[in-house]
Amino acid sequence: MFAAAFRAMTLSTMDDGTYQKLADEAFRAIGDAFENVDPDLVDCEAAGDVMTLTLRGGQKCIVNTQRPARQIWLAATSRAWHFSWDDRTRRWLDDKGRGDELFATIARIAREETGADVPFR
Repeated sequence: MFAAAFRAMTLSTMDDGTYQKLADEAFRAIGDAFENVDPDLVDCEAAGDVMTLTLRGGQKCIVNTQRPARQIWLAATSRAWHFSWDDRTRRWLDDKGRGDELFATIARIAREETGADVPFR
């Protein structure tokens, strides 16, 4: 109950410019993390508000912004996550309350599916 109320408060107080800045920084960090990863293992392409990670074997990992909800969504391995910015921890956290963090989740998917070690900073 408290987590939902906190997320609602964060959504209502975050302006569009702040959300866009945070989302841009997250997309830049994802692109930077995959810059030195073998593209035969994971190919990273950005187009607007969507980043597509094509994993070895053709499986896709899609990261995209959701401006109305002020979230970043991730879809991969037949699952979906909705990450909201947590100002207290300064991280994008899954809104299901499981403690999943955006960059750690992407790195885990890449490692499990391709063996690639993705160095998020």
